[in-house]
Amino acid sequence: MTAEPKIAIRNLYKIFGPEPEVALEYVKRGVGKADLLEKHGHVLGLKDINVDIRHGEITVIMGLSGSGKSTLIRHLNRLIEPTAGEVRVDDQDVLAFNEDQLRELRRTQMSMVFQKFALLPHRTVLENAGMAMDVRGKRVREFEAAARKWLTRVGLEGNENQYPHQLSGGMQQRVGIARALVSNSPIMLMDEAFSALDPLIRSDMQDLLLELQAELKKTIVFITHDLDEALKLADHLVILKDGEVVQQGDPQHILLNPGDPYIVDFIADINRARVLRVRSVMRKMNGGAAGDYAGDLNERDNLESVLARSGGDTRLVYRVVRGDDTVGELAMTDLTRALVPTNAASAPAERL
Repeated sequence: MTAEPKIAIRNLYKIFGPEPEVALEYVKRGVGKADLLEKHGHVLGLKDINVDIRHGEITVIMGLSGSGKSTLIRHLNRLIEPTAGEVRVDDQDVLAFNEDQLRELRRTQMSMVFQKFALLPHRTVLENAGMAMDVRGKRVREFEAAARKWLTRVGLEGNENQYPHQLSGGMQQRVGIARALVSNSPIMLMDEAFSALDPLIRSDMQDLLLELQAELKKTIVFITHDLDEALKLADHLVILKDGEVVQQGDPQHILLNPGDPYIVDFIADINRARVLRVRSVMRKMNGGAAGDYAGDLNERDNLESVLARSGGDTRLVYRVVRGDDTVGELAMTDLTRALVPTNAASAPAERL
């Protein structure tokens, strides 16, 4: 039996305007986003969203500007009220929460990391890192040890007594991540958290997040408009367009099996060799002896590293391992075929 999702989003709609319930009926009859605005004066934010966010995974929600991704994440802690639908956290209906329950959800169950850092300029790095505990009524001496611990883990040891204006953008965002970790919330909501950073710093922050996630196994909802970032971080990828889910699933599967022409266009310029992993291209063993293989590959290796190792020799076949176990084999001919972009599949791929 599949475990219940940490967060379950069911039939979620959001319509902005003076009479959203009336506009909702038009949407359910098939009126699109453009016509809803032009003919009825309402903006379609989200349309019939159904997503399971599983415990201990990074779910990335991506799309272009106006696709509804930031609107969606703000429904999870009810910063935005839906027009219709359901959001359940640990099988509890968040939309039925009273003010006290909602305040408790935001304080103890969900932390947010923002694009603009949202640090208090008059407080030190240490005090900013412990902000969630401060809101809960804790004194600095009660959260200082935890704040120092997480500031060290994100690379800010020795900066505890500095103020935000004394830090670079990347360092400020590290404070934001430390703040989320000090709160000890099981769910982290990250809305375009790295978008304001320079490319090299952004890559470092992505690596830091993956390193921390490997240890902590938080439930992370990450919003981005950048496909490379989404493919690097996501365990589960949700792609939005005009407020609707176009496709969702394992990011590797989506890349190899785009279910919509929109996705095909979206992934057209991606460096497939850098993003695709051996596990997505390998096949079952054919019973070959150890001597038949050119060597062993880890299932998580990307294809770019395999190309470099093979020297481009398409005759080679590698054994694929997961730890001490053999899980498949990779022929270089299969690898080269995987690098050729594909047309849209006839139907969207379901979640694996």
